[in-house]
Amino acid sequence: MTIPITGLYVGLTIILATVLSARIGWYRAKVGISILHNDNMEVAQRMRVHGNLMETAALTLLAMAVIEINGAGSTLLHGLGIAYILSRVAHAIGLKHDNIRHPLRAIGAMGSTLVGLVAAGVAISQYF
Repeated sequence: MTIPITGLYVGLTIILATVLSARIGWYRAKVGISILHNDNMEVAQRMRVHGNLMETAALTLLAMAVIEINGAGSTLLHGLGIAYILSRVAHAIGLKHDNIRHPLRAIGAMGSTLVGLVAAGVAISQYF
């Protein structure tokens, strides 16, 4: 069995993760910070943007793969995948070290959580 729809969103997530990781590396090189960021909030912010993506990606994409293998429809899978990618981009834009209430941060966090919960619910329902 193949999982081409999930594969698409895995690929898009990898591209997003690579861009976010490169932003950290480029900035570290620019300001001369190797590992510790001390009080450089820009480095800390960029690290958390990347870290937050990596903390949600594996389980969300695994759940999508499971439900695709178990026969979930393409509309549901594309809906979850698009919502996940848009949520992670919104979160990356909205996560600011000096503004916890940025609306894109909330939209991104809630959207990512909702995608994971829907995929989990579908996976559990497919068992029954």
